[in-house]
Amino acid sequence: MDKLIVEGGYPLSGTIAISGSKNASLPILAASILTDEPVRISRVPDVSDTNYMLQILSQLGASVERSSGTVRVASPDGISSSASYDQVRKMRASICLLGPLMARMHRCTLPLPGGCLIGDRPVDLHLRGIQALGARVRVKGGNMLIEAPNGLVGTTVDMRGDSGPTVLGTDNLMMAAVLARGTTVIESAAREPEVVDLANFLNAMGARVEGAGSRTITVHGVERLHGCDYTVIPDRIEAGTFMVAAALISKGVTLTRVCREHMKAITDLLLECGHTVEFTEDGETVFVKPGEHPKSGKILTNPYPGYPTDMQAQMTALFAVTPGISVVKDTIFPQRFMHCAELKRMGANIKVDNGTAIITGVEGLSGAPVMASDLRASAALVLAALAAEGTTEISRLYHIDRGYEMLDEKLTALGAHVKRIRELDTGSENSAAH
Repeated sequence: MDKLIVEGGYPLSGTIAISGSKNASLPILAASILTDEPVRISRVPDVSDTNYMLQILSQLGASVERSSGTVRVASPDGISSSASYDQVRKMRASICLLGPLMARMHRCTLPLPGGCLIGDRPVDLHLRGIQALGARVRVKGGNMLIEAPNGLVGTTVDMRGDSGPTVLGTDNLMMAAVLARGTTVIESAAREPEVVDLANFLNAMGARVEGAGSRTITVHGVERLHGCDYTVIPDRIEAGTFMVAAALISKGVTLTRVCREHMKAITDLLLECGHTVEFTEDGETVFVKPGEHPKSGKILTNPYPGYPTDMQAQMTALFAVTPGISVVKDTIFPQRFMHCAELKRMGANIKVDNGTAIITGVEGLSGAPVMASDLRASAALVLAALAAEGTTEISRLYHIDRGYEMLDEKLTALGAHVKRIRELDTGSENSAAH
């Protein structure tokens, strides 16, 4: 397993380009099997989650080629409708194969996802959506056996869950509905930019999807889809992570290939906390530097366009060294505070209770051995390490590799002192599943 060694105290400066969105790429790659014609997808980030998805597509029988951020997928007739547990256990997002397999094959066999370190993420909404379109669902031997012998038929489906709309559930229903007979209306749809990106990709293939980005999405079924060329949107969470890094310790950092519209909640919070955030007129480049008099802040996570749960851990690292008392409440994953215990090892003053973290800013952090527990917690530890005095060793780096493309190289390019070292695997392979 890899470790990241971070020598703190070196201000960042310079310019880096933001990679394509990991969370947009995964359903788009899954949707590539909706046609038997080749599709070319550009700016697919080279992270372990997208690599796992491409492996699954290959094992289903698709032809996959990857070169310099561009992926070509061709899915001829005869692809398999069944994925094994060994194929999908490493990535919960593999559930987004449900929609395209049902649309194209009218049947599929997928393992039930296992547990997740940041909380329960059930698939009941995914199944409710596909059942509304006429599919039958059985569970046997840990697998979901789903079939619609007469095909899928459009209807109206409400996708609201206990924590609000489901992004992958919305994705799955859109992908299933594009080849269904008639019209499907998705109520309480997720509004995330990644959902809009998938809808744009489907439309580029010849689908008729309307209303993506609103609470109601309408899908008019078509008989077939065709190949296309498509470019994935920038990764708003990677951009937000580097914006926080720049506000934490920098002389000023410029990020290119961003989308200002997608960054509003994160931008507004950094501005409220006294930091400098300046976008170019086209909204595709942003300059960030620390404020002279940073202020504490409050976060209440919510579905888009609210503050993203995927960015609360990173801001917690910034709040840890911001004067005053900051509050972070996660309404989506109330258990998503495992990074706080590791930040406390570095000297942070944080109290966590019932899905809320209360952070009292300290003058400085100190380097320590810490352990990553999930993707965004890992990023928070890296940010804290950049500002800490001394050296921090971050273990279980595979969590970071799930969603950040070349994070250590990008930080090095900005002047950080980081080094990746490889250790012998100690048998924790199964931990990588989440």
